[in-house]
Amino acid sequence: MSKTQHQGGRHSETIAPSEQGTPTERDPSRDTLYEVLANRRRRYAIHYLQYHRETVDLGTLAERVGAWEHGTEPDRLSATQRKNTYTALQQRHLPKMDDAGLVSFDRRDGTITPTDTLSEVDIYTEIVPSGDFPWSRYYLGLSVVELSLMTAVWADVFPLTMLSDIQWSVFCVVWVVISAIVHQIMTRRMKLGTEPAPPEVQS
Repeated sequence: MSKTQHQGGRHSETIAPSEQGTPTERDPSRDTLYEVLANRRRRYAIHYLQYHRETVDLGTLAERVGAWEHGTEPDRLSATQRKNTYTALQQRHLPKMDDAGLVSFDRRDGTITPTDTLSEVDIYTEIVPSGDFPWSRYYLGLSVVELSLMTAVWADVFPLTMLSDIQWSVFCVVWVVISAIVHQIMTRRMKLGTEPAPPEVQS
């Protein structure tokens, strides 16, 4: 499985095409996907469609996307907020997603159907709050700490001698395993379409 990561400030997406199937003329390029994902409203629409995996009417999608944008519930959106989101999706965002082959947008019926291409694309959104650091740096730091620890254990530095070499080795392995489990859970939360709300809303 090939993966490409695009970093842009505090926000990045990782796109992993499915290993099943072969590219078709409707498969979007990575550049096209990045262009689609560059807009938050389109990311919200993609999240909703990937999570529900069924045809949805434009009004329902606009209400849900608008609610996420304004940090409220669909039934509390004002008429202006609902109309602005509806119009933007109808005139700009859904046609662009349709052209990219991610959805099938029926303008006449006002319905949106996720395509097989959208179902086969894994999109991860990483939000790195100010003061935090990405997992790559965490694992680098973890490696340095464990290397230093094992070196000190090998040199019989007190009080590390209170535990045996095997016990320290088990401790280091358990530390890595716990880190990997936490990383996996957090990564799943950052994937579009796996949780009821988009990663950006959860953050």
